[in-house]
Amino acid sequence: MITVLWLCGPPGVGKTTVAWQLYQELNRSGRSAAFVDVDQLGICYPERAADPGRHRMKAHNVAAVAEGFRRAGARCLVVPGVVDAERGVELAGLPRAAVTVCRLRVGPDELRRRFLGRGGAPGLLDAVLREADALDASDFADVCVETGGVAVPEVVRLVRERTGGWPGSAPSAAVDAGEPPDVLGERRPADGPVLWLCGATGVGKSAVGFAVYQRVLRAGFTAAYVDLDQVGFCHPLPPDDPGGHRVRARNLAALWRTYRSAGAQALVVTGPVGDPAAVGVYAQALPGAEFTLCRLHAGREELTRRIMRRGRGGGWSQPGDPLRGQPAERLLGVADEAVTTAVTLEDAGVGDLRIDTDGHTADQVADVILARTAWPSAAEPKAGPRARLGRRPSMPRPRHL
Repeated sequence: MITVLWLCGPPGVGKTTVAWQLYQELNRSGRSAAFVDVDQLGICYPERAADPGRHRMKAHNVAAVAEGFRRAGARCLVVPGVVDAERGVELAGLPRAAVTVCRLRVGPDELRRRFLGRGGAPGLLDAVLREADALDASDFADVCVETGGVAVPEVVRLVRERTGGWPGSAPSAAVDAGEPPDVLGERRPADGPVLWLCGATGVGKSAVGFAVYQRVLRAGFTAAYVDLDQVGFCHPLPPDDPGGHRVRARNLAALWRTYRSAGAQALVVTGPVGDPAAVGVYAQALPGAEFTLCRLHAGREELTRRIMRRGRGGGWSQPGDPLRGQPAERLLGVADEAVTTAVTLEDAGVGDLRIDTDGHTADQVADVILARTAWPSAAEPKAGPRARLGRRPSMPRPRHL
């Protein structure tokens, strides 16, 4: 059993910001806690007609990663993310978790300002406001916290106060209960083609990986995408897993099984790997998968430029980005570490292929990867010729490295 706090609300209400600060506070207080953003647990398209919005899939994946975090020692899990305004959280997918649902809300004028201020598309604003109205008319949440005119630390305090001091006395360690039930009805093995993009910090793994993913969708495949960093927020990590690869690998395998059950034919993965031994951890977790490990490389000048840009707020704002807002001295130190990592990976020859990204956009590098690998040739397009456009996800990603 693990205690879960699910923070929901319309886009722009502050779910992720509040959830991340709560997770950090739990870490500082010595609690064994984990964090995952629901948006990261449903990147699998085209979606099934029987699961519009992929809400059942996401709830099932929350249960799957909650089990992975529990095995890593976490006793509570903070989850920000959207839910179906009519049905609420799909609790059938979370049979072994104690779930508290907290809805965050804000008035329409403030919601409009926040949504547009964070770069939301003006054309989506009406839909966001309708969703907020539908949530206001709902009654599925256990508690509701108003965020208008309230600073984030105070919202966190109110959330914990309204939820009875969550997580309270989180459950103690339990015996291994195995995999969560297959609520999607057709569990599939974690097999099939997996393209993994690795490399040093700042090399462009996420930007290139998502560009590759979009091309795979446009080619007519049903495909999924996983950022390993986003499924590994767990503190403290077990002593026998200091790099967190074991918990990430376990969560990756669980997500891929869900996506395979939903019809996914190919998986794009992005995330760091320090040495061949770490690669082996993932291969062991997904023994039936056909891995293609692609290492992205960049020189000192390019890595430094990209890391400094991320520190200034450039690119996609991901939860837990350790570079955003850091002082220049710290960012230059990260760049030095990234250069050392790049040299180590180069010397070890990690990867099935190496792609130089210096001076190239994410789209250009994605084209090179697919041309050199012919990936995912092991899968057959679900419908139409390879040039057919598939349904594209709305989640934004940076186009330049």
